[in-house]
Amino acid sequence: MKVRFWGVRGSIASPGPKTVRYGGNTTCIEVRTDDNELIILDAGTGIFPLSQTLLAELPVTANVLITHSHWDHIQGLPFFIPNFIPGNTLRLHGGFDPVSGKGIEQVMSVQLQYSFFPVREAEMKARIEYVTLVPGEKHQIGSATVTPCILNHPVIDFGYRIESKGKSVFFTGDHEPPYNIYQPGDEGYDEYQEFVNDKNAAIIEAIRDVDMFIADCSYTDAEYPSKIGWGHGTFSSSIATAKLANAKVLICTHHEPTRSDDALDEAFQEALITNATIASGLDIRLAREGETYEF
Repeated sequence: MKVRFWGVRGSIASPGPKTVRYGGNTTCIEVRTDDNELIILDAGTGIFPLSQTLLAELPVTANVLITHSHWDHIQGLPFFIPNFIPGNTLRLHGGFDPVSGKGIEQVMSVQLQYSFFPVREAEMKARIEYVTLVPGEKHQIGSATVTPCILNHPVIDFGYRIESKGKSVFFTGDHEPPYNIYQPGDEGYDEYQEFVNDKNAAIIEAIRDVDMFIADCSYTDAEYPSKIGWGHGTFSSSIATAKLANAKVLICTHHEPTRSDDALDEAFQEALITNATIASGLDIRLAREGETYEF
């Protein structure tokens, strides 16, 4: 299996001299199975440079797994170049949104409204298909088995486990570990804590024993108290999850857009020191745009 990072920033693209080392594009990860099947995790601005490389291997069938519909994870879709070329297929996978009452097709229809984009879906030359996934139900993409898992974010949000020929990767998209919304002693605290414990246990099992765990590590421990409820994790929470799930490698991503590369290095090193005891034996790295891992 091969994993390449095309976008590693969260919330908004942040190009410039202070982010050039790790990259300024928003979330997009290319996964290739040993049979060269193409799976793309999220379609942030990083999917545009990815799509340029695909022109060398047309026709393309791109299976895009959308974690959730926030802009930084979908805004590159209208600029996915194979969409404009006959013979290609874009197969978009994602969840049903109970608020809008629509499936994953809405991430294209909303962006391609005439007021926001000059090309309508009907004018695109590629075949575009939509696959609505169900949490916990396995879905086959060639040799790869994809299992979506509901995670914690202020919108329907899937984490994805991808397994193929004995190799595995799990991507959280955006995720804040579930927490108790009540204070100790409040009515409802104990009951809600049972829900939190069960949910966290289910997430750990979904990640269990993966070769690579790619996780939302937006905040430091010091930043998190003012961000509770925003739907993002910390370096510490992701390290703890990786250890509990027995993941082999943890890749920290969704880098805070205001954090320069130098500041990101400092925050990462501080997290490694703070979590040195539980991180022992765990391979932990920062996601870097353009970096490729093979396992």
